[in-house]
Amino acid sequence: MYRHNENMRIPSKEQVNSKGGDMRDRYVLTGAKLATMEPGAPYGLIEDGAMAVQGDRIAWCGPADALPDSYSEWAAEDLGGRLVTPGLIDCHTHIVFGGDRAGEFEMRLNGASYEEVARAGGGIVSTVTATRAADLDALVAGALPRLDTLIAEGVTSIEVKSGYGLDRETELTMLRAARRLGELRDVTVKTTFLGAHAVPADYANRADAYLDEVCLPTLRAAHAEGLVDAVDGFCEGIAFSAEQIARVFDLAAELGLPVKLHAEQLSHQGGTKLAAERGALSVDHVEYATEDDARAMAAAGSVAVLLPGAFYTIRETQLPPMEHFRAHGVPMALATDCNPGSSPLSSLLLTLNMGCTLFRLTPEEALAGVTCNAARALGLSDRGRIASGLRADLAIWDVTRPAELAYRIGFNPLHARVSGGKLETRT
Repeated sequence: MYRHNENMRIPSKEQVNSKGGDMRDRYVLTGAKLATMEPGAPYGLIEDGAMAVQGDRIAWCGPADALPDSYSEWAAEDLGGRLVTPGLIDCHTHIVFGGDRAGEFEMRLNGASYEEVARAGGGIVSTVTATRAADLDALVAGALPRLDTLIAEGVTSIEVKSGYGLDRETELTMLRAARRLGELRDVTVKTTFLGAHAVPADYANRADAYLDEVCLPTLRAAHAEGLVDAVDGFCEGIAFSAEQIARVFDLAAELGLPVKLHAEQLSHQGGTKLAAERGALSVDHVEYATEDDARAMAAAGSVAVLLPGAFYTIRETQLPPMEHFRAHGVPMALATDCNPGSSPLSSLLLTLNMGCTLFRLTPEEALAGVTCNAARALGLSDRGRIASGLRADLAIWDVTRPAELAYRIGFNPLHARVSGGKLETRT
């Protein structure tokens, strides 16, 4: 839980919010190690830094001894050498869903085959059934504890996908629930339409008919209601072909919506090439991507979103082509992929550690993966770094060096979170 710091003239929730408000409130943070994530020094680190915040923006940041005199009358707080990073960003989640899959998790560990689990109603079918049975309030209530856990780790922006309804009304309800989360919590929520997530049972072997009759009309309806920030799909042998995903992307382009794609998770189906050709914000999972895919992503400016939670949960052994991403300059993001089946993970700090231990990211690459590169994966150019003029989304940590955030397992060193200029301290 968090409370506003009452010892400073910090904007209250009523005074300043992410949509504007009384911008006269202002303050200075001193005694900070600033991991700005700007180019130059590792982490863009300023060892003895200071920052001025006005309203929801960073007015100035830099070495403490260069702080302009014009800020001397502002309210100030000495952070005592604590580390400050950009607010964390979870750029790939499915946190709105009904039910859980703990039962089938136990079945598999007791020796049941995937076929036996499916016959018992498990797999995505069980989540679709539970999600369709839940109303808007139930979906919001179920998602809030997952969201609160992420917020408590310094998350200030999050992406939430639909995709467990696979019918018009439930897909729309999921997106409405995601929007509601952003109203109930001080966090930026970006919504993604994922109607092309799976083929529902009543359309078995009729994927194109599902696209024509359900997915594409629902995307139009969701866009008309203002519920969609981006469009996603699952390009895989068990889901949709690249040609079918192209039809979804065609409609996204018509509606002026950016795209992203689940691709090359279980096999190589050509989804990454398609996504890059369409200028996708990101291509996600990408364990089976090739060097040619990396070249295409680099040329398109697409981010590779790595999801170690799913890699771990399904016991994948094919590593993403990290050396190709590095060689061709593909930005890499990290996300929880929080979902009830393949990645029941709701800790972005643990994701940092998993990205390093499983994928051999460096701690600096991992932190970039949940800040500047995650922002890029969501098309958010106003955050993810600490720089003058950017949104004042920050995380303040009780650590001595940035690598500690990826090093520890099961430990949350967050001291305070700043969302849109509002400083909240842990209780």
